[in-house]
Amino acid sequence: MLDPLTERFTAIGRRFTPEERVARIRRRLDLGGNPDGWDADRVLGLKALAALVGSLLGLVLPPVLGFGPVVTVLCVVLGCTLGWVGPTLWVYQVGYDRSQRVRRELPDALDLLTISVESGLAFDAGLAQVARRTTGPLAQEFFRVLQEMQIGTGRVQAMRALGERTDVPELRSFVGAMIQADAFGIPISGVLRVQAREMRVKRSQRAEELAQKVPVKILFPLIFCIMPCLFLVIMGPAVITVINNFTGKF
Repeated sequence: MLDPLTERFTAIGRRFTPEERVARIRRRLDLGGNPDGWDADRVLGLKALAALVGSLLGLVLPPVLGFGPVVTVLCVVLGCTLGWVGPTLWVYQVGYDRSQRVRRELPDALDLLTISVESGLAFDAGLAQVARRTTGPLAQEFFRVLQEMQIGTGRVQAMRALGERTDVPELRSFVGAMIQADAFGIPISGVLRVQAREMRVKRSQRAEELAQKVPVKILFPLIFCIMPCLFLVIMGPAVITVINNFTGKF
């Protein structure tokens, strides 16, 4: 019973979504690690369903709460818009969170990979060692690279596919360095050592950048939330005392 309904919502979502937008959704799902059971068609069907539910809520709730037709129309438009955009925003957020995790995990993973290769393991064995001893999206990507090489894909093609599946500049830089090392016959251990050092430097620079943004981010909460409460607590009793004194005098 649910399959025809799902296909109907999917068809509606695809009808109102340009093809380039569908390609962006597929790209974001790839960045999000392709969650189990989720594809572009399911996201489009969810967008249509959420838009319908949002429109119905906007149509029903305002009259129940006593609002007029103008507010009802605005709520219908707002509910439909939020329902249509909500699943896309969720997909974007999943991809963004996963990319941030890959960026945080990459320096430590490269350190472990460098130690493994310098201890005598081949690059593939070191990559397998890192994938086994770490968790998270980066370990999943390394496992996928190993699986692609096991089914016959070359190392260069598997590494290039890894770079295409992510939007993390640091990981793409690592992939490019590995491809160049394989093409020119450069020792991988030296390249890994340089890459690991660069990733640690970039992590420190990123931490410093985030720390410098903190004063700007807390400026507006400080002005609009903390300062009024502080003035109210400090100046409130004094103002009440002054008002009482003047009121008693006159």
